[in-house]
Amino acid sequence: MVGFRAGDVPPTATVKFIGAGTAACIADLFTFPLDTAKVRLQIQGETISPANTGHGPVKYRGVFGTISTMVRVEGPRSLYSGLVAGLQRQMSFASVRIGLYDSVKQFYTKGSDHVGIGSRLMAGCTTGAMAVALAQPTDVVKVRFQAQISAGASKRYHGTMAAYRTIAKEEGFRGLWKGTGPNITRNAIVNCTELVTYDLIKDALLKSSLMNDDLPCHFTSAFGAGFCTTIIASPIDVVKTRYMNSAQGQYSGALNCAVAMLTKEGPKAFYKGFMPSFLRLGSWNVVMFVTYEQLKRALMANCLHVY
Repeated sequence: MVGFRAGDVPPTATVKFIGAGTAACIADLFTFPLDTAKVRLQIQGETISPANTGHGPVKYRGVFGTISTMVRVEGPRSLYSGLVAGLQRQMSFASVRIGLYDSVKQFYTKGSDHVGIGSRLMAGCTTGAMAVALAQPTDVVKVRFQAQISAGASKRYHGTMAAYRTIAKEEGFRGLWKGTGPNITRNAIVNCTELVTYDLIKDALLKSSLMNDDLPCHFTSAFGAGFCTTIIASPIDVVKTRYMNSAQGQYSGALNCAVAMLTKEGPKAFYKGFMPSFLRLGSWNVVMFVTYEQLKRALMANCLHVY
């Protein structure tokens, strides 16, 4: 393969799988405080039960108000509460939903050069559902850590592995898959919007010769994908967070959680935490996709060098 550059050879499924998981972890390290602020804002206003004291009396106002309040009351480390579970989630979750997207898309097109919107949507739904089925316990633990107040003696979870054991003991193994339904719905929507929008924007920019397949193109495509995804996915994301963090028996199901939100807090409740969601998804998409594209090229260049 002498004379070939990394960009001349399509990346293998293994390269995409490893690259997606690594890039997602790097993106999470940068954006995790925004994700934690989003969770705190989403659960605020929910009825507090004795078994679910994670929300506490603290009132959060806005993205940076939430972050500053958490730092003041709980310390800077509280912004990264649940990071271990978050990284476990990203390594397993993103590897499947992003790393396998192109392969599944090719499966639906049956090798055809023409890739329609239907094939893209089907691929996004498929890999999103597969990722949730694999990584749901890590998502439950991440949300529980982010929701609990780190200061004081009321902490339910004191370590990642202990949290898995506690949830399994108190709620059964089904508790680790709590919220799988809304999470599959949420991630099918997120995956379709995020990957398909990124795909379409990037294709449009390249075909119209407005940009080359380089960093500015990846940045623009990722930012657009993050904005579209936040608008579409916010309502189901709030329901997913509320239901995952709820005490046992607080809601009979995700639909009951959504109805309770609507009747007690009104339609605006479904867009609680919208700004941190957008800041997080927008910045996460930019860091993730830019890193992913560069990692793919670096890994392929290394493969070409070896062979």
